[in-house]
This record gives sequence, structure tokens and C-alpha cells, in this order.
Amino acid sequence: MNEIETKDANFFTDIRAIILEARNNAVRSVDYERVKMYWQLGERVFIEEQKEQDRATYGEYLIKNLAEQLEKEFGSGFSYRHLAWARRFYRLYPIVNAVRSQLNWFQYRLLIAIEDNNKREYYELEAINNAWTGRELERQINSLL
Repeated sequence: MNEIETKDANFFTDIRAIILEARNNAVRSVDYERVKMYWQLGERVFIEEQKEQDRATYGEYLIKNLAEQLEKEFGSGFSYRHLAWARRFYRLYPIVNAVRSQLNWFQYRLLIAIEDNNKREYYELEAINNAWTGRELERQINSLL
């Protein structure tokens, strides 16, 4: 390669790296906004439930009706199951600043399914420290690491 071809190759490599980094950052930002949205939904549902005396019955009714309305407008990501996960998510992570931007909604759904607080915290930290994807986290949980 001559000097011009080398400069062109380096220039292309730099530009490509900038684009890929921006794409990755955009995906992470969208993932984190989705996590925050589900946290806020969980908070709002939980607060609404607490106004009533018979919490369990009212909560089930509240989420079912809400899911029916939201699914019509926004699709299956707002089903009864998703809203119940959002409420559990808020209950397990009541401080929004404790929510990790490195984890996406799929990873949090896996984590909130773990009943034991110590195990949940372990997998959360391992997923962050090892940059596990959602599928890798799922595999680790299922293999009982």
C-alpha cells in the first residue's frame, strides 16, 4: 500500500468506528429509556393500587383494564404480563437512580423473576461486569452459575 491508500484506509477506519460507536450509544440510550419507561409505569400502577383497601383485587382489575386499553394503542409490549413485570420491577428497584443503564428491559425481566435478593444482585453485577447480553444472562441463570 502506498501512503495515500494507507491514509484513506485509516480515514475510513476512523469514520467507521465513529459510526459504529454512535449506533451502539443510540441503542443503549433507547434501551435505557425503555427501562425507565417500565419503571415509571410500575411506579404509577403501584401508587394507584395503594389508594384502595383491597389491593390485590383492585390491582389485578386495574392492570387488566389498563393493558386492554394500552395494547389497542401501543401493542403487545403493554400486556397484562408486561405491566405486572413493570410493577414488580418498581417494587424491587424503588429508587430510579439504582436502575443500571447497562441493562436492558429483557435483562431486568430475567432479574426480577429471581426471588432471592442475593442471587438477583449477584446476577445483576455479573451481567454488568462481564457485559453479558440478555441471552448470556439467561443462560447463566438457567445453568445456575
